[in-house]
Parts: sequence; structure tokens; C-alpha cells
Amino acid sequence: MKRKPSTEATAVWIRLMRVQSRVLDAVEQDLKKAGFPPLAWYDALLELSRAPSGEMRPVELEKQMLIPQYSTSRLIDRLVDEGLAARRECKIDKRGQFVEITEVGRELQKRMWAAYSAAIEKHVGSKLSDADAVKLCGLLDRLGCSCDEAQPPAARDSAPAR
Repeated sequence: MKRKPSTEATAVWIRLMRVQSRVLDAVEQDLKKAGFPPLAWYDALLELSRAPSGEMRPVELEKQMLIPQYSTSRLIDRLVDEGLAARRECKIDKRGQFVEITEVGRELQKRMWAAYSAAIEKHVGSKLSDADAVKLCGLLDRLGCSCDEAQPPAARDSAPAR
């Protein structure tokens, strides 16, 4: 017989889903008010900027961003159309391709970080002490999240930026 989740585990699940949705929506609205494109654009540009040579195969980008393939394809199309990324044929595998960030893409990603970091502070940082944030990261790690990978982009990237 399979064990059912406790009332407390179910309550945590509901809160996690609600807070994730609400905070993402709030951050998206803050970016929109600041005149920036959606958060997915920033995340794609960040992943590309962190990749060796600033390029990735679309499937690698999809895995890093944890979004469906069809969404990744559309997102890449939009980034290319806006001149933020470029497609490049793989010399070894002629059927394959790479997506690489352009200088314009790098600049947008860096500019977006100012609005994005302010939104993170407004919707998360101002509501948790640093000690609470560390504790929450520890709890989320137990659920399979790795907060070590979620460092602020400025700490990860050589360019001041996420």
C-alpha cells in the first residue's frame, strides 16, 4: 500500500506552487513595466552567455532552462529575429546547429539584470533575512533543488550583470 501525503506535506505543496506562480508573475510584471522582454529571454541569454564560446545546441539550452522543446524553438526564433542570438551550423554534424549569443544579446542581458535583481529583492529578498534564505535553500535542496547552482548571476558571470 502506498503512503498518502500528510496534510502538512499537501499544504507545503500548495504553498510552493502558489508562491512560485505569484512571484514569477510579479517579476514578469516588473520586467514588463521596465520595458524589457519576458524573463525567459533573460534566462536564455544568461545560459548562452555562460556557455563556452557563448553557444549551445538548442537541446542543451532546453535542458538548462527546463522548458518544453516547442517553447525553446519559439524562443530561439524570437531571439534570432531580434538580433540577440544567431544560429550557426555545426561543422561536424551538418544537420545540427548551435545558437550563439550576439553582443546585442549580451548587452540586453546585462541591462535586464538591473530590473530583474530589483524584482528579486522586492519579491523575495525584502521578505526573508539572509539566514531565512539559507534555511529555505537547505529545505529546497532536500526536495531536489540545488541552491548552489542558483547563485546570483553577478557572482557566477565574469560580466557584471542576471
